[in-house]
Amino acid sequence: MTAGAGGSSAGVAGTSGTGLGGAGNAGSAGLGGAQIGGAAGTGAMAGGAGQGGASGGRGGAANGGAAGATYQPCPATGPCKIMPFGDSITEGYPIYGGYRTGLFHLALQDDHDITFVGSATNGPTMVDGVSFPQHHEGHGGYTIDDNSARNAKGISPFVATSIPSYMPHIITLMIGTNDLNGNIDVSTAPTRLGALLDAIHAKDANVLVVLAQIVPTRTDGTNQTVQTYNAAMPGLVSSRTSMGYHLILIDMYGAFTKDANYKNALLGDNLHPNEAGYERMAETWYATLEPYLR
Repeated sequence: MTAGAGGSSAGVAGTSGTGLGGAGNAGSAGLGGAQIGGAAGTGAMAGGAGQGGASGGRGGAANGGAAGATYQPCPATGPCKIMPFGDSITEGYPIYGGYRTGLFHLALQDDHDITFVGSATNGPTMVDGVSFPQHHEGHGGYTIDDNSARNAKGISPFVATSIPSYMPHIITLMIGTNDLNGNIDVSTAPTRLGALLDAIHAKDANVLVVLAQIVPTRTDGTNQTVQTYNAAMPGLVSSRTSMGYHLILIDMYGAFTKDANYKNALLGDNLHPNEAGYERMAETWYATLEPYLR
């Protein structure tokens, strides 16, 4: 990633194409400072019957994210396909692979068969002597959805293309950092996130979506906005699980702030985790995912 005006990674993001503040290839120049869940920053995604039986199908109901008696998103044989979905924190910046590397390591350690799917790739070649599945759907600098007035590209269009193309069993979703840090329709961010969850469910009602509250930044003022956004998520989740969505909410913000020194210990810049931060994310994702893995 190239530096922006101010020395840290530039622009509100961009793995490829244009981010808020400039085009970027996982880090091209933008609006100065650290990136927002993108390669750079402005200052930095059901209850009902599903596939069942011997193929290890999906079906039954999950209760507000708890493992249902019969619901199992992962197949009995073959890898469980996980689609990491989000912005540059999902992509992995500045450490390619991001939380996906640690998550894969933890699954291997417990002899779980998983793979990652998506249209983008990066990360190590091998983890623990095993070929690392580099695919993901993390896009630096992307917001929840498109905003032409702010030249912002959203991840929501990928729902129509990536879900039918890659048929994930589980989606790990964290998005909204660029919206908040870039002050892009902040007041509607929870509503837009809800629409994204609805779009995912409409495309595949059997997929398990694990939604993470977004991580804190190094800026206290931005963190107040982050906390307001995160506080809306339990309502979004409970209203949808009551309708049968397979949806779980995890507190990624609290996973960081439980360390008093998280700003230095777990963040590499204003917005992005460092290696220890990505490890913390991997552990937090895995604690929720592990009961569903085979």
